[in-house]
Amino acid sequence: MPHTQQFASDNYAGICPEALRAMEEANRGSAPAYGDDPWTLRAADAFRRTFETDCELFFVFNGTAANSLALASLCQSYESIIAADIAHVETDECGAPEFFSNGAKILVGRTTNGKLTPETIRAFVLGRTDIHFPRPKAVTITQPTETGQVYSLNEIRAISATCRELGLRLHMDGARFANAVETLGCAPAEMTWQAGVDVMSFGGTKNGMAIGEAVIFFDRALAEGFDYRCKQAGQLASKMRFLSAPWAVMFETGAWRTHAAHANACARHFAEQVEGLPEVEIMFPVEANGVFLKLPPALIGGLHARGWRFYTFIGGSARFMFAWDSEIARIDALVADLRALATADAA
Repeated sequence: MPHTQQFASDNYAGICPEALRAMEEANRGSAPAYGDDPWTLRAADAFRRTFETDCELFFVFNGTAANSLALASLCQSYESIIAADIAHVETDECGAPEFFSNGAKILVGRTTNGKLTPETIRAFVLGRTDIHFPRPKAVTITQPTETGQVYSLNEIRAISATCRELGLRLHMDGARFANAVETLGCAPAEMTWQAGVDVMSFGGTKNGMAIGEAVIFFDRALAEGFDYRCKQAGQLASKMRFLSAPWAVMFETGAWRTHAAHANACARHFAEQVEGLPEVEIMFPVEANGVFLKLPPALIGGLHARGWRFYTFIGGSARFMFAWDSEIARIDALVADLRALATADAA
Protein backbone atom coordinates (compact mmCIF):
# COMPACT_ATOMS: atom_id res chain seq x y z
CA MET A 1 0.00 0.00 0.00
CA PRO A 2 1.37 3.48 -0.81
CA HIS A 3 1.98 5.91 2.01
CA THR A 4 -1.18 7.99 2.27
CA GLN A 5 -0.96 9.93 5.53
CA GLN A 6 -3.70 12.54 5.59
CA PHE A 7 -4.46 15.51 7.82
CA ALA A 8 -8.25 15.56 7.82
CA SER A 9 -8.39 14.35 11.42
CA ASP A 10 -6.08 13.24 14.20
CA ASN A 11 -8.40 10.22 14.39
CA TYR A 12 -6.76 8.98 11.18
CA ALA A 13 -3.56 8.13 13.05
CA GLY A 14 -2.72 4.64 14.17
CA ILE A 15 -1.96 3.47 17.70
CA CYS A 16 1.15 4.97 19.27
CA PRO A 17 3.85 2.47 20.40
CA GLU A 18 3.26 3.05 24.11
CA ALA A 19 -0.48 2.37 23.91
CA LEU A 20 0.03 -0.67 21.71
CA ARG A 21 2.65 -2.08 24.07
CA ALA A 22 0.31 -1.60 27.01
CA MET A 23 -2.48 -3.49 25.26
CA GLU A 24 -0.10 -6.30 24.34
CA GLU A 25 1.08 -6.57 27.93
CA ALA A 26 -2.50 -6.52 29.21
CA ASN A 27 -3.29 -9.36 26.82
CA ARG A 28 -0.94 -11.78 28.58
CA GLY A 29 -3.03 -14.17 30.59
CA SER A 30 -6.40 -13.44 32.13
CA ALA A 31 -7.64 -10.78 34.54
CA PRO A 32 -10.86 -9.99 36.43
CA ALA A 33 -13.56 -8.30 34.36
CA TYR A 34 -15.42 -4.99 34.52
CA GLY A 35 -12.53 -2.93 35.88
CA ASP A 36 -11.55 -5.08 38.83
CA ASP A 37 -8.15 -5.74 37.28
CA PRO A 38 -4.64 -4.52 38.14
CA TRP A 39 -4.35 -2.45 34.96
CA THR A 40 -7.43 -0.37 35.72
CA LEU A 41 -6.24 0.25 39.28
CA ARG A 42 -2.81 1.21 37.97
CA ALA A 43 -4.33 3.62 35.43
CA ALA A 44 -6.55 5.24 38.06
CA ASP A 45 -3.53 5.77 40.30
CA ALA A 46 -1.64 7.29 37.36
CA PHE A 47 -4.47 9.76 36.80
CA ARG A 48 -4.48 10.76 40.46
CA ARG A 49 -0.73 11.31 40.47
CA THR A 50 -0.89 13.30 37.23
CA PHE A 51 -3.73 15.52 38.42
CA GLU A 52 -2.46 15.68 41.99
CA THR A 53 -5.83 14.93 43.54
CA ASP A 54 -8.03 12.05 44.67
CA CYS A 55 -10.37 12.17 41.68
CA GLU A 56 -12.92 9.54 40.63
CA LEU A 57 -12.21 7.81 37.30
CA PHE A 58 -14.35 6.08 34.68
CA PHE A 59 -13.24 4.65 31.35
CA VAL A 60 -15.63 4.66 28.37
CA PHE A 61 -15.31 3.78 24.72
CA ASN A 62 -15.63 7.15 22.99
CA GLY A 63 -15.92 10.90 23.35
CA THR A 64 -19.63 11.08 22.66
CA ALA A 65 -20.31 8.87 25.66
CA ALA A 66 -17.76 10.67 27.83
CA ASN A 67 -19.23 14.11 27.18
CA SER A 68 -22.87 13.10 27.16
CA LEU A 69 -22.83 10.95 30.28
CA ALA A 70 -20.76 13.51 32.17
CA LEU A 71 -23.19 16.29 31.32
CA ALA A 72 -26.17 14.08 32.12
CA SER A 73 -24.73 13.55 35.59
CA LEU A 74 -24.82 17.31 36.19
CA CYS A 75 -28.40 18.03 35.07
CA GLN A 76 -32.00 17.06 35.57
CA SER A 77 -34.16 16.68 32.48
CA TYR A 78 -35.82 20.06 33.05
CA GLU A 79 -32.49 21.89 33.27
CA SER A 80 -30.06 23.15 30.65
CA ILE A 81 -26.41 23.19 29.63
CA ILE A 82 -24.68 26.33 28.34
CA ALA A 83 -22.31 25.65 25.44
CA ALA A 84 -20.61 27.55 22.63
CA ASP A 85 -22.39 27.57 19.28
CA ILE A 86 -19.72 25.42 17.60
CA ALA A 87 -19.03 23.15 20.57
CA HIS A 88 -18.83 19.47 19.67
CA VAL A 89 -21.63 18.62 22.11
CA GLU A 90 -23.92 20.96 20.16
CA THR A 91 -22.93 20.24 16.56
CA ASP A 92 -21.53 16.70 16.42
CA GLU A 93 -23.01 14.44 19.10
CA CYS A 94 -26.31 13.61 17.34
CA GLY A 95 -28.32 14.82 20.33
CA ALA A 96 -26.58 12.43 22.73
CA PRO A 97 -26.32 14.92 25.64
CA GLU A 98 -30.05 15.54 25.44
CA PHE A 99 -30.75 11.81 25.05
CA PHE A 100 -28.72 10.64 28.04
CA SER A 101 -29.99 13.46 30.24
CA ASN A 102 -33.60 12.62 29.32
CA GLY A 103 -34.08 15.98 27.69
CA ALA A 104 -31.82 18.62 29.26
CA LYS A 105 -31.59 21.44 26.72
CA ILE A 106 -28.35 22.86 25.33
CA LEU A 107 -28.37 26.66 25.35
CA VAL A 108 -26.14 27.91 22.56
CA GLY A 109 -23.98 30.97 23.16
CA ARG A 110 -22.85 32.92 20.11
CA THR A 111 -19.06 33.11 19.78
CA THR A 112 -16.47 34.26 17.28
CA ASN A 113 -13.80 31.76 18.25
CA GLY A 114 -15.62 28.95 20.04
CA LYS A 115 -14.97 30.39 23.49
CA LEU A 116 -17.66 31.05 26.05
CA THR A 117 -17.34 34.13 28.23
CA PRO A 118 -18.65 34.96 31.70
CA GLU A 119 -20.92 37.56 30.11
CA THR A 120 -22.55 34.98 27.83
CA ILE A 121 -23.12 32.61 30.74
CA ARG A 122 -24.52 35.35 32.94
CA ALA A 123 -26.93 36.48 30.22
CA PHE A 124 -28.45 33.01 29.95
CA VAL A 125 -28.84 32.56 33.70
CA LEU A 126 -30.24 35.99 34.47
CA GLY A 127 -32.16 36.58 31.25
CA ARG A 128 -34.97 34.16 32.05
CA THR A 129 -35.81 32.87 35.52
CA ASP A 130 -39.41 31.82 35.04
CA ILE A 131 -40.68 28.25 35.20
CA HIS A 132 -41.25 28.12 31.43
CA PHE A 133 -37.50 28.21 30.71
CA PRO A 134 -35.13 25.25 31.27
CA ARG A 135 -33.10 26.29 34.31
CA PRO A 136 -29.36 26.52 33.52
CA LYS A 137 -27.39 24.05 35.61
CA ALA A 138 -24.12 23.33 33.83
CA VAL A 139 -21.57 24.97 31.55
CA THR A 140 -19.35 23.05 29.15
CA ILE A 141 -16.18 24.42 27.58
CA THR A 142 -14.02 22.73 24.95
CA GLN A 143 -10.27 22.82 25.55
CA PRO A 144 -8.92 23.44 22.93
CA THR A 145 -11.96 24.88 21.18
CA GLU A 146 -13.31 23.69 17.85
CA THR A 147 -11.27 26.46 16.21
CA GLY A 148 -8.07 25.13 17.73
CA GLN A 149 -7.73 27.98 20.20
CA VAL A 150 -6.89 27.44 23.85
CA TYR A 151 -8.60 28.93 26.89
CA SER A 152 -6.00 30.59 29.11
CA LEU A 153 -5.91 29.67 32.78
CA ASN A 154 -7.33 33.08 33.63
CA GLU A 155 -10.20 32.59 31.19
CA ILE A 156 -11.07 29.25 32.78
CA ARG A 157 -10.85 30.75 36.26
CA ALA A 158 -13.16 33.60 35.26
CA ILE A 159 -15.73 31.18 33.84
CA SER A 160 -15.46 29.01 36.94
CA ALA A 161 -15.96 31.99 39.24
CA THR A 162 -19.09 32.92 37.30
CA CYS A 163 -20.35 29.35 37.58
CA ARG A 164 -19.82 29.33 41.34
CA GLU A 165 -21.57 32.67 41.72
CA LEU A 166 -24.57 31.45 39.73
CA GLY A 167 -24.77 27.91 41.12
CA LEU A 168 -23.59 26.14 37.96
CA ARG A 169 -21.32 23.15 37.47
CA LEU A 170 -18.40 23.33 35.03
CA HIS A 171 -17.55 20.55 32.57
CA MET A 172 -14.51 20.52 30.29
CA ASP A 173 -14.53 18.66 26.99
CA GLY A 174 -10.87 17.68 26.80
CA ALA A 175 -10.83 15.64 23.61
CA ARG A 176 -7.46 17.27 22.91
CA PHE A 177 -6.63 18.17 26.49
CA ALA A 178 -3.01 17.02 26.11
CA ASN A 179 -2.48 19.52 23.29
CA ALA A 180 -3.82 22.34 25.47
CA VAL A 181 -1.54 21.35 28.35
CA GLU A 182 1.46 21.48 26.04
CA THR A 183 0.41 24.85 24.64
CA LEU A 184 0.12 26.46 28.06
CA GLY A 185 3.03 24.55 29.60
CA CYS A 186 1.04 24.10 32.79
CA ALA A 187 0.30 21.21 35.12
CA PRO A 188 -2.96 19.34 34.42
CA ALA A 189 -4.18 20.29 37.90
CA GLU A 190 -3.78 24.00 37.12
CA MET A 191 -6.07 23.76 34.11
CA THR A 192 -8.74 21.65 35.78
CA TRP A 193 -9.72 21.34 39.42
CA GLN A 194 -7.46 24.13 40.65
CA ALA A 195 -9.15 26.40 38.09
CA GLY A 196 -12.61 25.26 39.19
CA VAL A 197 -13.49 22.48 36.73
CA ASP A 198 -15.85 19.90 38.29
CA VAL A 199 -15.68 17.12 35.72
CA MET A 200 -13.66 16.54 32.56
CA SER A 201 -13.77 14.25 29.56
CA PHE A 202 -10.15 13.38 28.70
CA GLY A 203 -9.53 12.23 25.14
CA GLY A 204 -7.25 9.25 24.61
CA THR A 205 -8.02 8.42 20.98
CA LYS A 206 -6.69 11.68 19.55
CA ASN A 207 -3.58 11.33 21.72
CA GLY A 208 -2.51 8.02 20.16
CA MET A 209 -4.69 5.39 21.80
CA ALA A 210 -6.75 2.89 19.85
CA ILE A 211 -9.95 3.48 21.76
CA GLY A 212 -11.11 4.92 25.03
CA GLU A 213 -11.75 8.17 26.87
CA ALA A 214 -11.70 8.94 30.57
CA VAL A 215 -14.29 10.80 32.62
CA ILE A 216 -12.70 12.48 35.63
CA PHE A 217 -14.78 13.74 38.54
CA PHE A 218 -12.76 16.19 40.60
CA ASP A 219 -15.76 16.54 42.91
CA ARG A 220 -16.29 12.89 43.83
CA ALA A 221 -19.82 13.55 45.12
CA LEU A 222 -20.89 14.27 41.54
CA ALA A 223 -19.88 10.74 40.51
CA GLU A 224 -22.67 9.15 42.53
CA GLY A 225 -24.38 6.59 40.29
CA PHE A 226 -22.12 7.26 37.30
CA ASP A 227 -21.11 3.60 37.15
CA TYR A 228 -24.77 2.77 36.61
CA ARG A 229 -25.02 5.40 33.88
CA CYS A 230 -22.09 3.77 32.10
CA LYS A 231 -23.63 0.31 32.35
CA GLN A 232 -27.04 1.51 31.14
CA ALA A 233 -25.44 3.31 28.18
CA GLY A 234 -23.46 0.26 27.06
CA GLN A 235 -20.18 1.86 28.15
CA LEU A 236 -19.10 -0.62 30.83
CA ALA A 237 -16.35 -2.65 29.17
CA SER A 238 -16.18 -6.26 30.31
CA LYS A 239 -12.48 -6.45 29.39
CA MET A 240 -11.82 -3.05 30.91
CA ARG A 241 -8.06 -3.56 31.04
CA PHE A 242 -7.80 -2.93 27.30
CA LEU A 243 -9.30 0.55 27.80
CA SER A 244 -7.32 1.38 30.92
CA ALA A 245 -3.88 -0.14 30.29
CA PRO A 246 -2.82 2.42 27.64
CA TRP A 247 -3.59 5.27 30.04
CA ALA A 248 -1.25 3.81 32.65
CA VAL A 249 1.69 3.56 30.26
CA MET A 250 0.99 6.89 28.53
CA PHE A 251 1.15 8.67 31.89
CA GLU A 252 4.06 6.69 33.32
CA THR A 253 6.26 7.30 30.27
CA GLY A 254 5.13 10.88 29.64
CA ALA A 255 4.11 9.85 26.12
CA TRP A 256 0.80 11.70 26.37
CA ARG A 257 2.66 15.00 26.49
CA THR A 258 5.42 14.03 24.07
CA HIS A 259 2.94 13.07 21.37
CA ALA A 260 0.84 16.18 21.94
CA ALA A 261 3.92 18.38 21.71
CA HIS A 262 4.83 16.77 18.38
CA ALA A 263 1.33 17.29 16.98
CA ASN A 264 1.35 20.95 18.05
CA ALA A 265 4.79 21.48 16.50
CA CYS A 266 3.58 19.98 13.22
CA ALA A 267 0.64 22.40 13.15
CA ARG A 268 2.97 25.34 13.70
CA HIS A 269 5.31 24.08 10.97
CA PHE A 270 2.45 23.82 8.49
CA ALA A 271 1.12 27.26 9.40
CA GLU A 272 4.55 28.84 9.02
CA GLN A 273 4.98 27.30 5.57
CA VAL A 274 1.62 28.40 4.15
CA GLU A 275 1.48 31.86 5.71
CA GLY A 276 1.65 34.51 3.02
CA LEU A 277 0.74 32.26 0.12
CA PRO A 278 -1.57 33.95 -2.42
CA GLU A 279 -5.27 33.50 -1.58
CA VAL A 280 -4.44 31.52 1.56
CA GLU A 281 -5.56 32.96 4.90
CA ILE A 282 -5.03 31.43 8.34
CA MET A 283 -8.40 32.01 9.98
CA PHE A 284 -7.58 31.46 13.67
CA PRO A 285 -4.44 31.64 15.80
CA VAL A 286 -2.63 28.28 15.73
CA GLU A 287 -2.54 27.31 19.40
CA ALA A 288 -2.83 23.51 19.38
CA ASN A 289 -2.71 20.85 16.65
CA GLY A 290 -5.16 22.28 14.14
CA VAL A 291 -4.83 24.83 11.33
CA PHE A 292 -7.86 26.42 9.67
CA LEU A 293 -7.35 27.96 6.24
CA LYS A 294 -9.65 30.14 4.20
CA LEU A 295 -9.18 28.94 0.62
CA PRO A 296 -10.98 29.79 -2.62
CA PRO A 297 -13.00 26.96 -4.21
CA ALA A 298 -10.38 26.45 -6.91
CA LEU A 299 -7.69 25.67 -4.35
CA ILE A 300 -9.97 23.36 -2.40
CA GLY A 301 -10.86 21.49 -5.58
CA GLY A 302 -7.22 21.36 -6.64
CA LEU A 303 -6.12 19.82 -3.36
CA HIS A 304 -8.91 17.26 -3.55
CA ALA A 305 -7.88 16.43 -7.13
CA ARG A 306 -4.34 15.77 -5.90
CA GLY A 307 -5.63 13.30 -3.35
CA TRP A 308 -5.68 15.39 -0.18
CA ARG A 309 -8.49 14.84 2.29
CA PHE A 310 -9.69 17.47 4.74
CA TYR A 311 -12.91 18.84 6.17
CA THR A 312 -14.44 22.18 5.26
CA PHE A 313 -16.60 23.74 7.95
CA ILE A 314 -16.68 26.62 10.51
CA GLY A 315 -17.16 29.48 8.11
CA GLY A 316 -16.15 27.41 5.10
CA SER A 317 -12.61 26.95 6.36
CA ALA A 318 -10.43 24.01 5.40
CA ARG A 319 -9.27 22.23 8.55
CA PHE A 320 -5.96 20.39 8.80
CA MET A 321 -5.27 18.35 11.93
CA PHE A 322 -1.91 16.95 13.01
CA ALA A 323 -1.40 13.85 15.11
CA TRP A 324 1.24 12.06 17.18
CA ASP A 325 2.62 10.40 14.04
CA SER A 326 2.44 13.30 11.56
CA GLU A 327 5.51 13.32 9.33
CA ILE A 328 7.21 16.54 8.34
CA ALA A 329 7.96 15.21 4.86
CA ARG A 330 4.31 14.49 4.26
CA ILE A 331 3.34 17.93 5.61
CA ASP A 332 5.86 19.51 3.23
CA ALA A 333 4.30 17.58 0.34
CA LEU A 334 0.93 19.10 1.22
CA VAL A 335 2.52 22.55 1.43
CA ALA A 336 4.18 22.07 -1.97
CA ASP A 337 0.87 21.18 -3.60
CA LEU A 338 -0.87 24.10 -1.93
CA ARG A 339 1.90 26.49 -2.99
CA ALA A 340 1.80 25.27 -6.58
CA LEU A 341 -1.96 25.64 -6.77
CA ALA A 342 -2.01 29.05 -5.07
CA THR A 343 0.75 30.42 -7.28
CA ALA A 344 -0.87 29.14 -10.47
CA ASP A 345 -4.28 30.50 -9.46
CA ALA A 346 -2.82 33.92 -8.69
CA ALA A 347 -0.87 34.11 -11.99
